[in-house]
Amino acid sequence: MPVPMYHDGSRRLQDWFDTRRLADRLVERLAHDRFSDEDRAFIESRQLFFLATADAQGWPDCSYKGGAPGFVRVVAPDVLVFPSYDGNGMFKSLGNMLVNPQVGLLFIDFESPKRLRVNGRASVSTDDPLLAQYHSAQLIVRVQAEAIFPNCPRYIHKMQIVEQSEYTPRAGVAAPVPKWKTYPEFREVLPRCDAAPEDPNKEKP
Repeated sequence: MPVPMYHDGSRRLQDWFDTRRLADRLVERLAHDRFSDEDRAFIESRQLFFLATADAQGWPDCSYKGGAPGFVRVVAPDVLVFPSYDGNGMFKSLGNMLVNPQVGLLFIDFESPKRLRVNGRASVSTDDPLLAQYHSAQLIVRVQAEAIFPNCPRYIHKMQIVEQSEYTPRAGVAAPVPKWKTYPEFREVLPRCDAAPEDPNKEKP
């Protein structure tokens, strides 16, 4: 593997609990740095994943990312891509990627259950050739995978997705304006290209 799976902290705990042999066997049998056909099918069927990033000082951040099935794509044996849609303008995750490209992605199937981790290095682009293929995407993130590995699913609570968020970008469908954008304290500082209407429930003078 390009980057060792374990460091001294991991090793100390493995030795404390006598799991070093097990940990090494798991890497030997399960970890890989190229997406299998099964990995690709699983990733591209997901409607959400969790993204871990850290800034230049190592302070972590964890974010939820959602979209229609297929919004994350495996485009090369060791590369996946996903879009960045309109958010709250903080750019915590993508900002971290600009100063520290190391990321971790966690894909979960809550119904089966199943989960897959992808660790790698991310890059952010405003002119990626795939940008035009994602309706309403602002940026494209590419992740060069360095470690791909499944996790035991025994602690995953079984749940079902009831319905897709109405805010999920879809071609030909205008997404509603998030309510928080209509609040005066935020509406007055929105980007110039993102003028939002006033809160329809606001009392008229």
